[in-house]
Amino acid sequence: MNKRVFDVSVKGTCYCIGFDAMASPCEVLIETDDAQLVDRLAQQITAETWRIEDKFSRYNPNSLVSKINRAMGKSIPIDIETFRLLEFANECFLLTDGLFDITSGLLRKVWQFDGSNNIPKQSQINALLPQIDWQQVRYTDSSITLPAGMEIDFGGIGKEYAVDKVVQLIAQTSDAPVLVNFGGDLCASKARKNNEPWVVGIELKGIKENTETIISFSQGGVATSGDANRYLLKDNVRYSHILNPKTGWPVQGSANSITVASHNCVQAGMIATISMLLGKDGQDFLEQNGFKYWLFNNQ
Repeated sequence: MNKRVFDVSVKGTCYCIGFDAMASPCEVLIETDDAQLVDRLAQQITAETWRIEDKFSRYNPNSLVSKINRAMGKSIPIDIETFRLLEFANECFLLTDGLFDITSGLLRKVWQFDGSNNIPKQSQINALLPQIDWQQVRYTDSSITLPAGMEIDFGGIGKEYAVDKVVQLIAQTSDAPVLVNFGGDLCASKARKNNEPWVVGIELKGIKENTETIISFSQGGVATSGDANRYLLKDNVRYSHILNPKTGWPVQGSANSITVASHNCVQAGMIATISMLLGKDGQDFLEQNGFKYWLFNNQ
C-alpha cells in the first residue's frame, strides 16, 4: 500500500498537489493564487483518489474487486459506480470483438514483463484460457457473479477513471484551470490563463534509447499505451505486455507506444489500448476515426 501523504508546492503560476496512488506518482496542477482553496482541494483530491484505489485495486485484498475475485461463483453486491464501470468494460469488449477483456488479468500468472527473456510455455497459457471470457460474467446494477476461478481487473481503466473523477471534483468547487497527471494519464479542465495550452512531456523509456516528446493541449484527456516500460526480449524479439485474451500471447505488429488525446482520460485510454490491441491495424483505426495521436516505434 502507498504511504498516504501528499505535499503542496508551487510550480510557476500553479500550485502542485503531489502524492502517490495506483503505483504511480500523481500531480494535480491548479492555476490559482488561492492557497486556502488548494489546501481544501488537496484533502478532497487525495481522499477521492485513494478511495477509488482502495475500492477497485486487485492488489488490495480488502477491495471490492478482490472480494469479487474470491467469491468462487457466489453473487457479490455492487453499487451504481461499479455497475457503470462494468458497463463501460462491456462496451469496450463489444467494440473490439472481445480483444478488450477485463477477465484477462489472469494471464499475469504466466507472463512477467520484467525485461527478461522468460517466455511461458504454451501449456501454461492454455491452462488459463478457459477462465478468460467476459461473456461468462453475469451482472446487474446491484450484483455480479463470476464463475469460480475467473477474475476481473479494472487496471486498464481504473487510473484513467480516477483522473477524470478528480477533474470533475475540482470543477464542483472552482473554475480555475486544472491539469491532472497520474503517471502519464492526463486530463485538463480548460486552457491556462491567457488561453495558453498545457505543455507536458511524455517519457518513453526503452524506446530509441529513451524518448521524450513534448505535447500541448488545452482541454480533455491524454493517455498512453505501450511496451515502453513493460516488455520481454528474447532472440531479438520484443514481447509487449499488451496481451490478446483470445490467444494469451502478446499482440504482434503494433507500435511500441501510442499516445491519444480525446474528450476525457477514460476515452483516451480506451482508444490507445484498443489501437494497441489491433496490432498492425491500430494506426488505420486511429486514422479512420480521426483521433489525435502520437505513435512511437523502436524501428
